[in-house]
Amino acid sequence: MTHTSDTPPAPVQVAAITTGADYWTTNGLPEADLRQLRMADGPHGLRVQDDENPDHLGIGRSEKSTCFPPAVTLASSWDPDLVESVGAALGREARSKGVDVVLGPGMNIKRSPLCGRNFEYFSEDPMFTGTMAAAMIKGIQSQGVGACAKHFAVNNQETDRLRVSADVTPRALREIYLRGFELALRDANPWGVMASYNRINGVFASENSWLLTDVLREEWHYDGVVVSDWGAVHDPVAALTAGLDLRMPGRPDDSRIVEAAKSGKIDNELDRTLTRLKLLADRTQRTAQREQPDLEAHHRLTRRAAAESAVLLKNDQAALPLDAASMDRVVLIGELARTPRYQGAGSSAVNPVRVVSTIDAMVERFGREPLFSAGYRLDGVDDDGLVEEAVAAAATAETVVLFLGLPPAFESEGRDRADISLPVNQLALLNRLAAVNGRIVVVLSNGSAVTTAAWRDKTSSIIEFWLTGQAHGETVVDVLFGDVNPSGKLAETVPVRLEDTPAFLDFPGEEGHVSYGEGIYVGYRYYDARNISVDFPFGHGHSYTTFEYSDLHTAAFDADSPLACTVSLTLRNTGTYPGAEVVQVYVGDSQATLSTPVRELRAFQKVNLRPGESVHLSFDLTREQLGHFSTELQHWVYDGGPCTVEIGSSSRDIRLSASLDIPANPVPRPLTVWSTFGEWDSDTDAGPRLARLIEGRGGIRGRMGDLLKDETGRASVLAFPLRALVEFPGFPVDLEDIEKLVASSN
Repeated sequence: MTHTSDTPPAPVQVAAITTGADYWTTNGLPEADLRQLRMADGPHGLRVQDDENPDHLGIGRSEKSTCFPPAVTLASSWDPDLVESVGAALGREARSKGVDVVLGPGMNIKRSPLCGRNFEYFSEDPMFTGTMAAAMIKGIQSQGVGACAKHFAVNNQETDRLRVSADVTPRALREIYLRGFELALRDANPWGVMASYNRINGVFASENSWLLTDVLREEWHYDGVVVSDWGAVHDPVAALTAGLDLRMPGRPDDSRIVEAAKSGKIDNELDRTLTRLKLLADRTQRTAQREQPDLEAHHRLTRRAAAESAVLLKNDQAALPLDAASMDRVVLIGELARTPRYQGAGSSAVNPVRVVSTIDAMVERFGREPLFSAGYRLDGVDDDGLVEEAVAAAATAETVVLFLGLPPAFESEGRDRADISLPVNQLALLNRLAAVNGRIVVVLSNGSAVTTAAWRDKTSSIIEFWLTGQAHGETVVDVLFGDVNPSGKLAETVPVRLEDTPAFLDFPGEEGHVSYGEGIYVGYRYYDARNISVDFPFGHGHSYTTFEYSDLHTAAFDADSPLACTVSLTLRNTGTYPGAEVVQVYVGDSQATLSTPVRELRAFQKVNLRPGESVHLSFDLTREQLGHFSTELQHWVYDGGPCTVEIGSSSRDIRLSASLDIPANPVPRPLTVWSTFGEWDSDTDAGPRLARLIEGRGGIRGRMGDLLKDETGRASVLAFPLRALVEFPGFPVDLEDIEKLVASSN
């Protein structure tokens, strides 16, 4: 066993460290110089509590911490540097409270807009998810606090999450659901990874040796601690053997690991776990004195981060920004202006240091109460009196700023949504207001996508703020009045109808299984492949200024270079406001052996420009970035060839494009008896040998020989597997011949 003291710990002693001491701390092992480690929920703010003593701190009474914008909001910033800054602030608060590991970021793909926990996740795109998660991980760990990337893996719904089997093809697993984790681990190396509740193709994630050992450890070379989601382990010995290090929460009364340790069957696993926990303890070495974080600075960061993540979905008639001089002619309508929705519900809920409503922020800015009418109740109960009062206020106003969104009961950990619409009472109010006022600015607060297709034409402007964190009102006022030019872009597609979504027929599954029948076609990959109209596309977001794209240049590299191509362009701010634009690089390629999307995001960069200022941007794309996973070969491949490079302001606002032919070395694929005649014929080594064998036996005769004489017939014969051709009269090669060719060819 691994140890540093003179007397090595006995296996039964080491067994204790494989499960927590309680809900939030691990067991120490003095005999091996291993201290206890403290964990806390914290994807967007620290939740420090003691669930063993609920009278001290309950789930709703955690210690006060800064409530930062959650992942759904930060993702819309498309700014990894900003996300890293938030991560560092979160790490500082964790360090000040003696927390060693923050349980976050959440990295699961937004397969369906119905997932009740989408507010904790970044995107529908795996590359984007991996990039933003890596930034958060780097920020947290820069403070000597471990990040724990979760939920590994394929945890894309709340319905039946404790037992459902996510049944996914190998290619979709690799390209969509594991890819973000792979990139984040490569670029930021989180010191912890949390295994999810669900099963993957029938095997629980916490007990899945293919996932935790074959992929995570052996293929990705991960050296950190793998911890279970709370209560996700059903067989602790099987989990430990599969590659799990730490079962949470603590179950000291469970003797199964101890009994296995006494038998000597898990010595190697115990030694491995001890080594990894000691490494985690070393990485999170506590300092003698805890520095108190600057909570005011963190509040300012929250305000800035949320404002820079706001997405201007539409802005007809240049209704925004508002003129401060017109405040007396503006009315705020909606209970959410007074009672803000600023964070998600469930285990990530933060007890904020303070919360600023929009009305609070207006009073602070203008020194007086704004015109306000509640308009609706957050519990969804109709209230005619509130509606009539709001309609009367709107009828005399120049501009209505209408606050709409999803109340906490509509989305939470533990349950999925039933639809993608706003509450009925809010939409009914909007219809009444639109009848008396033609200048309505909608402020949205929600953690998951909501469709606006049925009502957006009744508005002048819509700003998607998502969930802003504790500085909510200040963020909203900053954007409405132009102190901040919104530069957010959607990190997920907003569909027109739920029925249009990729997983509609397979969400949330049945009888303990959910089929991922859409394969790799998730999000914009699906909508673009089927040319389906969307409410707002992936990457969409307007600005108070305008940008011009020009001078696109592309160049391909030689086949032996790890780089595939370089892309460059010029971006210019052609408007009158300083602002930021996100330049998005999409590539569509046609692979000979694999189905590929119309376009896939391969790179992006956010750029701030003053009016009239321009910048030259360049992107180097590697073959690894452009690759696809081959189920047949069980590894990533890139065949090169013709592709289209597109530069867009969104996935459907393509400003520049170019065609390019990228050289690549041929990817060898093993030949089998079930390989087609055409595949054998095109192989530079096996093809000539097969041709000589056939010719030496008098050639192909009979019906197959006749078909080979014309172009259409030849195509048909070439599509036959050799194993099938040997059954036809006149084909001069038998199964034994093919098996010998296979053996010599591979």
